[in-house]
Amino acid sequence: MITLADLASLQHEYGDAWRSPVTPVVLDGPQGPVTIGDGPVTLMGCVNLSRDSTYRESVATSPADAVRMGRVQAAQGASIIDLGAESSNAKAARVGPDAQIATLVPAVEGLAEHALVSVETYEPRVVTACLQAGARILNMTGREHEEEMLTLAAEHDAAVVMCFGEVANVREASDVPPQADPMPVLLEHFAVRLERARALGVDKVIIDPGMGFHYGNLLDPVGRARHQTRVLSQTFRLRPLGVPVCNVLPHTYDLFGDEFRKAEGFYAVLASLGGAQLLRVHEVPHLRVVLAALSALEVR
Repeated sequence: MITLADLASLQHEYGDAWRSPVTPVVLDGPQGPVTIGDGPVTLMGCVNLSRDSTYRESVATSPADAVRMGRVQAAQGASIIDLGAESSNAKAARVGPDAQIATLVPAVEGLAEHALVSVETYEPRVVTACLQAGARILNMTGREHEEEMLTLAAEHDAAVVMCFGEVANVREASDVPPQADPMPVLLEHFAVRLERARALGVDKVIIDPGMGFHYGNLLDPVGRARHQTRVLSQTFRLRPLGVPVCNVLPHTYDLFGDEFRKAEGFYAVLASLGGAQLLRVHEVPHLRVVLAALSALEVR
């Protein structure tokens, strides 16, 4: 349970973290510079070229359809569009590098003149092809080829969304830290990886605590939502790492039922209050007005 007393206790114990400076990530987009930092929360819309993706409303049936959907999301308020060719669902079909390139590259080429494009992959050949096609952000969901992918990002002056995980890629079975307080594990995990990224020349990094991935010890949907809520509401505790944080917003069908498309707005309030700088979302227009309301009411 999260109560006002709990929030007050968090602020009392960890409030010093708010004073830790976060270096913004600034990228030149086709509509002007995009800043991911302590200003307004940035929205990353997502378009999935995998039909296995569980959020059916985000599935594009072709590269041309992905371009259309991405342009719509950009018009609705997304500063970044994240493209992926393979679902992170543990039971989804695996898509080889050639097949990923065949669908992602034309989508990147068609969308890059309209929005900043991020590509979610863990395959170096896919990274190379997509960065050459105009993608500006690597959403890195695997560790197996981490140094090679970071080197590619540095060569192309691309930003990296560095996702939590210890396995080769997030499709493999893994567990979240079993501790009641997950934040120390996240701080330790990312500190080492950030140091290595900087040594390889990557100076634009956003970290992602991995709230959108499958975990073997979070199979109960409500228990999973409790864990996600804890992390979302305490994002500010990652500020000592000095980089922006991206949160993937849940949609917890077991809580929201046929209103699951409203769930991201609910979790966005927690993430915004918790200090997130970038939100990866499916329901861009809904999130735009939720964030606008929080800003107008000076809630942060």
